[in-house]
Amino acid sequence: MVKKVQDNANAAIKAKCNTQLLGIVESDSYLYPFNEAIFGRHNYALERIKEFTNGGKQSLSEFANGYNYYGLHKINDQWIFREWAPNATDLYLIGDFNNWKRSSEYQCKRVDGSFGDWELILDENAMHHGDLFKMYTLWNGGEGERIPAWAQRVVQDENTKVFSAQVWCPKQTYKWKNVSFKPTKSPLLIYECHIGMAQDAEKVGTYTEFKNKVLPRIVNDGYNAIQIMAIQEHPYYGSFGYHVSSFFAPSSRFGTPEELKELIDEAHNNRIAVIMDIVHSHAVKNEIEGLGNLAGDPNQYFYPGQRREHPAWDSLCFDYGKNEVIHFLLSNCKYWLEEYHFDGFRFDGVTSMLYYSHGLGESFCNYADYFNGHQDDNAICYLTLANCLIHEVNKYAITIAEEVSGMPGLAAKFKDGGYGFDYRMAMNIPDYWIKTIKELPDEAWKPSSIFWEVKNRRSDERTISYCESHDQALVGDKTIIFRLIDADMYWHFKKGDENDRARRGIALHKMIRLVTASTINGGYLNFMGNEFGHPEWIDFPREGNDWSYKYARRQWNLVDNIELCYHYLGDFDKKMLEVIKSEPNFSGTPLKEIWHNDSDQILAFSRNDLVFVFNFSPSRSFSDYGFLVPNGIYNVKLNTDSWEYGGFGFVDEKVKHATLPDPLYEKDNKGWLKLYIPARSALVLRRKNSTNEN
Repeated sequence: MVKKVQDNANAAIKAKCNTQLLGIVESDSYLYPFNEAIFGRHNYALERIKEFTNGGKQSLSEFANGYNYYGLHKINDQWIFREWAPNATDLYLIGDFNNWKRSSEYQCKRVDGSFGDWELILDENAMHHGDLFKMYTLWNGGEGERIPAWAQRVVQDENTKVFSAQVWCPKQTYKWKNVSFKPTKSPLLIYECHIGMAQDAEKVGTYTEFKNKVLPRIVNDGYNAIQIMAIQEHPYYGSFGYHVSSFFAPSSRFGTPEELKELIDEAHNNRIAVIMDIVHSHAVKNEIEGLGNLAGDPNQYFYPGQRREHPAWDSLCFDYGKNEVIHFLLSNCKYWLEEYHFDGFRFDGVTSMLYYSHGLGESFCNYADYFNGHQDDNAICYLTLANCLIHEVNKYAITIAEEVSGMPGLAAKFKDGGYGFDYRMAMNIPDYWIKTIKELPDEAWKPSSIFWEVKNRRSDERTISYCESHDQALVGDKTIIFRLIDADMYWHFKKGDENDRARRGIALHKMIRLVTASTINGGYLNFMGNEFGHPEWIDFPREGNDWSYKYARRQWNLVDNIELCYHYLGDFDKKMLEVIKSEPNFSGTPLKEIWHNDSDQILAFSRNDLVFVFNFSPSRSFSDYGFLVPNGIYNVKLNTDSWEYGGFGFVDEKVKHATLPDPLYEKDNKGWLKLYIPARSALVLRRKNSTNEN
């Protein structure tokens, strides 16, 4: 009756719609009341595309070529430098080539007919590869040194800690070896990483060290994508790369541009996609290093007034309503795709972009919260245009939105009224696991709640599921393994010396990962080291720890040591991914619940011929527990309780499980699968008549 009333109400609303119904509205009747708002946003993006493409006479990709015009470039036998600085009254280049003094030879001129463009053309001998330089900008009431906004190479002096742009024009440019790579998307298995802290040594790691030492581990573990943090240059290492100063410059603290390209090329040679964690949601406030006051106008790139500064991040918010800012950011997207062959982007801080409030203090309880006028339509338009551009430049590119509010349509296709992301982060899942581990005793874990949460997503949008975020590994928070075991990891994580708390943590760590990864509808993500339960939090060098690198690293020696339990977790993670990849188009296969019983704490579901069975009970094991499944013989493919992965080995994995017939279900070709399920364990079985069965 309730459904009928709702259907009638929706039909009445639909009949009153004055605009066409877009795809995301057609697939979700609860969006009918907001169809005009959705259509308005969609139409606004179309109008902006028309504006930027000169009515369709050029492509959006051609519009986003700013990085080829602005900045410093050597063309034939000349250096050409250009910068957008509308508030400047004069502009010079100073550097190693002129003893850091202003001179007429290096004085820029305004470009006739432009809105604030400056240009300098020099002979090829006026500067050389490796020279350091800056802009010296003058404006009414002030002057100062600045790093060009479009600089493609920025370095920091080890002694003075001062940042400068650098002339970068090596005699031999990098020659790409793999130019035909296409990412695997079903499923997308992402290893999130940070170049600097990826080494065992107490130092800043390099692109080359990552390529030689860490990338082979990722390949061996079975991931098919890496998501790299902190690529764009940032003044403060401890910001995790999220306070960007130079948007077109790969961080030089990790090495040279050629070394980054070599890393990406090697990843592609190993069938690994490379996704960049791009920051377009805000910028560092620094004025000398960043964009905070490039030429006397603090609002050149950023919103004016109270909207200029982010209240929680101590950073500046881009003005997405300015054409020049849109041009800057879209060109930035294309630059990383074209120049460095990144395979796509994870857009950071999307929630902050979408709302005037940055999402702070809002609960987002119903659909009206997404269409109540508190949204930044300019930012929404920019994100839509960015997705259109990225997929125009590379139709195989991957875009992921880090967004917590649940904005409908974010990962829906643009033609359907969505914003065009390929995936959105399933940020509800890590929050759920934190809350469950912190607040509920093991006996109160409900399979029905677990299953609902890991598959709680919109049917028309793909997601990236993950158990824990990189933020949980930072000082002040806790990873899942530390929430489960805490200090006992230091004393009882040697094989044979595990106590009850360590055994519990090992068992649940595997089960949490398996139930999260096996229910994906798009991809799965893991932050480096968490797959084997890295024991230390991340604490970047800072004054409070005497600038130590002790905790800004990953201790690979722990997982390599076969005498320690970390080895169990690392081996399990590898096997889990192997099982997932054994099913073609895993993330696209139907996810069907077979059974759940909250009293028994049992959950079972299937994906094609794979059957996943979980017993979350901490104390109750079950013999001959029955599940109604398609008839056949089922073999164990993965057992979390295996000795091999730190379990008790109670299940005989060699046993072939034949279904038992039941006359009631004979017409459905179903029978009973009877299993022994130890407490706090999970099994994955495959039906033998599957074409994928070995």
